[in-house]
Amino acid sequence: MSQGLRVIRGDGRPSRARESIEATIPDAIPEPPSWLSEQAYAEWRAVAGELHKLGLLSILDVGPLSAWCCAVATWKSALGALAQLPDDERLFSPLAKVARDAAKQMMALGQPFGLSGPASRQRLSGHGKQQPASKFHGLLGRDPA
Repeated sequence: MSQGLRVIRGDGRPSRARESIEATIPDAIPEPPSWLSEQAYAEWRAVAGELHKLGLLSILDVGPLSAWCCAVATWKSALGALAQLPDDERLFSPLAKVARDAAKQMMALGQPFGLSGPASRQRLSGHGKQQPASKFHGLLGRDPA
């Protein structure tokens, strides 16, 4: 909640304000770990540029993003292997559980990056996102953020 809303609600005391702690975003996209598989590396290359542009990829995020990339690679591999099976064997194949578990991991690990659907992107607050100035910006003579 913004400080302006806290003041209006009456709980804008300095003792209640939390200072935002953010990691430094490097100028260049962080390099992926060398141990990523080919599929995981391809996923890294597919999303890292956009995450960096949005200010959501720092050196501290290399591990979590790598885990997400590995989950995507596992999911794709399991789905590819499932597609090779006859229809009647797919549902009860151990590969189906691997694919389901990898999909759950993708959703959980991708949420902080906005990679688990539109709802997760609405909660993002990276440096690259610019909020349009409100017509009330500066009305009270101070920055409302």
